[in-house]
Amino acid sequence: MLNYKQLYYFWNVAKTGSITRTAEKLHLTPQTISGQLTEFERNLGVDLFRRVGKRFELTTAGKMALSHADDLFQIGNELEQLLRHGVNSSEQSFRVGIADAVPRSLAYQLLAPVISLPVPVRLICHEDKLDRLFAELAIHKLDLVIADQPLPSELGVKGYNHELGRCSVTFCAVPELVERYSPAFPSSLNNAPMLLPGDKTAMQALLDRWFSKCQIHPHIIGKFDDSALMKAFGKAGAGIFPVPSVMVEEVRGQYGADVLGVIPDALIRYYAISVERRITHPAVLAVSQAAKKILFTEKNTDR
Repeated sequence: MLNYKQLYYFWNVAKTGSITRTAEKLHLTPQTISGQLTEFERNLGVDLFRRVGKRFELTTAGKMALSHADDLFQIGNELEQLLRHGVNSSEQSFRVGIADAVPRSLAYQLLAPVISLPVPVRLICHEDKLDRLFAELAIHKLDLVIADQPLPSELGVKGYNHELGRCSVTFCAVPELVERYSPAFPSSLNNAPMLLPGDKTAMQALLDRWFSKCQIHPHIIGKFDDSALMKAFGKAGAGIFPVPSVMVEEVRGQYGADVLGVIPDALIRYYAISVERRITHPAVLAVSQAAKKILFTEKNTDR
């Protein structure tokens, strides 16, 4: 009979490409994982991996095993949810990972329709770095990831990118800074005090390209992984800060900031990433439809 614990170890190593990372994730020693994989291959009579440098790559047999393991563990996860919530329970859990670069208020607006669905849904949200969210999606601990960039194909994670929409980037600041720097925008941003998102965000990569194209060299006061903290510094007048154009009205109301200028040709995109090629989950459909009808309108894209 197939050893399902060994299959689970194989599945995780196939997803991460590393025995060490798998061992850390499962709180086991690398020796334990390595020994179990060796025994699993010996019992099956096939090699599932080939060693390439420090990484493990799947053989043809390994790819076939991974495809079936994906289906098997998805079914197991569904069974667990069914048993946990009761056979007769109509409530479904909807587990969403939110990339920390996505503004919380934007995530709320995207997810709010889920709790109004005719079928009761228990919404479970988890915020984290993208790489960790993708890993959770790969092992079906998440139903959906909301991110500001697509799932990279090189990760080898089985998932599909569904673009929710796109919008321009707007520079905001307190009225005093807007009055000083808006007349000659965008050239006025040269040496202007600037608050920017963290280096691994899609918006920062977009801004880097735009600054280079326009030959603008702002005076960077700080970089922030937490967009709310960046806006708080902006509210205090520490510098000019960029926001997705869909967030402008909120920034005006909560942070007392005005619009300094817009980059209409620099579009930031948001994605719903799921294990479904076609969106059929009612909660994912609700997120997608709300994004297109409410948030990512022509007005917000061209603001």
